[in-house]
Amino acid sequence: MAIVEYQTSWCAEFEGIAARLREALGSQALRIDHIGSTAVPGLAAKDIIDVQVTVDPLNDEISRQFLAAGFTVHTEITRRDHLPPGFEARDQDWTKFFFMQRSGERRCNIHVRQLGKPNQRYALLVRDFLRADERVAAAYCELKKRLALALADADAYPDVKDPVADIIYLAAERWAQASDWRQA
Repeated sequence: MAIVEYQTSWCAEFEGIAARLREALGSQALRIDHIGSTAVPGLAAKDIIDVQVTVDPLNDEISRQFLAAGFTVHTEITRRDHLPPGFEARDQDWTKFFFMQRSGERRCNIHVRQLGKPNQRYALLVRDFLRADERVAAAYCELKKRLALALADADAYPDVKDPVADIIYLAAERWAQASDWRQA
C-alpha cells in the first residue's frame, strides 16, 4: 500500500465524482462530501478519493440506484463502520453502504451514510478538525507514512489506523464544542 504526498488535483477529482453521483442519485443525495485524508490540504494519503453521500433513509432503494448507475459494491469492506470507544453498539448508528467507482473511472471509495447518525458526523468532524489543526494533521500524516512502510500486511492498515482516527475524533468533539462547529 502506498501513501503519496498531497495532490492538489484531488479536490477537482472529487468534484467530478460528486457531479456523477448527483446525476445518478438526484434528490436522494442530501449531501455529497469529500472526506478522508485526500480532503485535507497537505495531508499525504492513499491515492483514493473518499466520498460520503448522506441520505435519509438508508435503504435498499439507494443501493439499487448505485448499482443501476454502474457503481460497484465494495465487497472487502463490511456494511458497518467500526465502533469508537464510548459509543453504544447500535447497528443502525454505524451501518453504511460502501461502493467503488464505475468501471474505468477514477478510483474512489463511496461511503453512504444516513443523515444524523454518528458515523455520518464522525467523517465530517474528523475532516474539519484536521483542516483546522495543522499540527494534528502533520502528526497523523507521519503516522500514516510510517504504517505504510512498517506493516507487512496492507490489510492490517485500517485495523491499526482506526484507533488513531478515534483519538483524533475524540479531540475533534472537544474542539467542536469549544468552537461551536456546525456541519456545513
